[in-house]
Parts: sequence; C-alpha cells; structure tokens
Amino acid sequence: MKSAHVFICHLLLVIIANGILLQSPALAQERVETMGPDTATETVLIRSTTDISVFGAVVEAFLATRPGLRIRYEQWGSNDLYKLSRDECRNGNQAADVIISSGVHQMVKLVNEACAASHVSPGTSQLPEALRWRNELWGITREPAVIVYNREQVPENEIPRTRFDLLDLLRQDNTSYAGRVATYDIEQSGLGYLFAFADAREATTFGALQESFGRTRAISTCCSADIIDSVANGRYLIAYNVLGSYAQDFQLRDNRIGIILPSDYTLVLSRALMIPLKAQNHDTATRFLDFLLSSEGRLALHRALLISPLLETEDGSEGESLYVSSLRPIGLSPALLAALDRLTRETFLRRWRDTFEEQ
Repeated sequence: MKSAHVFICHLLLVIIANGILLQSPALAQERVETMGPDTATETVLIRSTTDISVFGAVVEAFLATRPGLRIRYEQWGSNDLYKLSRDECRNGNQAADVIISSGVHQMVKLVNEACAASHVSPGTSQLPEALRWRNELWGITREPAVIVYNREQVPENEIPRTRFDLLDLLRQDNTSYAGRVATYDIEQSGLGYLFAFADAREATTFGALQESFGRTRAISTCCSADIIDSVANGRYLIAYNVLGSYAQDFQLRDNRIGIILPSDYTLVLSRALMIPLKAQNHDTATRFLDFLLSSEGRLALHRALLISPLLETEDGSEGESLYVSSLRPIGLSPALLAALDRLTRETFLRRWRDTFEEQ
C-alpha cells in the first residue's frame, strides 16, 4: 500500500513537472493578438520581438492585400523567442510561419543550424548583401541605437551628443547623473547584448563607459518602453543604446523625450526575418516577406517608424549633423556568430555582472 502511495505521488509530480514545462513557452509570450476576419480560410503565425502596438499597422496593411487571411501575432522577448525557435527546429516541430527578431545574432545562428527555408524573389534580390544572408535571412527595418534624455532636466550644455560627452558627465565628482542613467540588461535582452557586443568591437570607449556605469551606479534594466517612459518621468535622466524607433514613437506623444544619434558613431539595426524550414504556410510567409520589401510594405514600415526617418538625411536629432560615415549598420553575416560563442558570451556577461553587481 505504501509503495502504491509513493508511486502515485511520483506520478503526480511528473505530471505537474511536465505541465510546467509545456506551459513555460506560453508564459514567456508578452502579448498575443489575432488580426483578420473570423471567416478566414488560412491562419498564419508570426512570432516577433516587435511590439504589437508598433507592428500591428504593418500587419493590417498586408491583410488588406490578402482577403480571407488571418494572422496570429505573438510578441516575445528575444531570448525566449530564440530558445523556443531553436528547440522547435531541433525537434522538427516548427509552429511559426514567420519569425522576426531584433536579436539578429540569434537569427544568424538559427540559419546556420539549418532552421530556415530559402526564398528568392525580385524583392529579396534587391536587398543590399549586408541585409540578406544565404537567401534565408533578410533585414526588413532600419533603426538606430540612440541616446535618450529628459529635455526638462538635462541642461542644453550637458546633452551627450557623443559617447565622450556621456563619459565626461559621469566622470564629474558628485555627478547629478549618478543612479540616473539606464541601459538594457544584456542578460535579459538579446538586443541589449547585441548592441553592447557591437560597441565593444567598435570603439575603445566601451571599456571606459562600462567602468563609468559601474562607478556611478547606472541601471541595467528591461525594456525599451519602460526605459523611455522612466526617462520621460524623470526617474532616469539619460538612457543609452535605446532603439530609435521606440524612442521616436514615444517622443511624438511626449515632448519631454529628447533623442540623440551619437555623432562619434551610431549603430543601425535591421530586424531579421526568417521563414522556418517546416513552416506550414510557407507560400503565404514568402508573400508577407515580399510585401515588406515592396514599396507599399516599406511605406507601412516607414509609417511605423521601423524604417527610421532619423536616418533619411544627414540631419541628426536636435539639429546636430550626422554624416553617413558615422553610421555603423549591423550586417547579417556569420561574423555575428562570435557574439554567441559560449566562452566569449560567458566572459562578456561576467564583466557586465561585475559592472552592475550592486543592483
């Protein structure tokens, strides 16, 4: 009798544990929305790191060209989306038809592991080589990494227009910016990690900036919307390496937000789109990609600020000149795999933890 009781208890624990494992990916979803008619004969699943509030209008523009189609849009954090996509690829059970991520280094890894389907069309062929890789990964947006500041509380002469300016602010004794500067938590955010890794490779200022962050108790946190909102309300005065698309969208509704494209150099991200190898609706997924690369799709992306107006001219934010030579696009290539090398990543994260060890 006792052994039967033990067996039943063990069985219940296994069932509960399996239930938790099965539910964990769903719990990682930040938001889900279904768009299109209830009478649709086809439903396409898009998993993306882009906020629905930003990308929804782009999806609606595509649906206007495809009567009878529904789209289930799942919003994910980049790390969770990468883990789920990789697991499904390895298990041969890929549910998504389209995957879009700002963690482009993670997307290159997925393509490198034979998780993506190929597609060639006039639209993909017209993309610059830096924005397409192996005909299996495509860059669909153009968004700068910017410095955001509170216009009401940061004096004009202290606006950091370069990383050197930001360093100068943080080097001052008893600086008023201590504990008031924020950036992405690169362990939580695949995009944050990518930007920090690109910074470390791009310039010698990264080490000094990281040291200054640690000494002045800068905040390492998540996510774009929360960081920008906290700058607007004065909790933080400056935020570093924030996506310009989100910052500009917020600025349109709240003029307390100021935006700077650093003139020493500005990283430029193109969110990557991949069609999983075993996507159930492959043909419709390719049509969605081709729409995004068409003039109509690019207009929709432009209106959503995902093709940033900040990058259209040589005029930077706040009237400051930003030249093409200052732009550092993050290309889609195997070079990004270095960011996911286990030893490299562990070393990089350990230094980051040391910087923010008091949080």
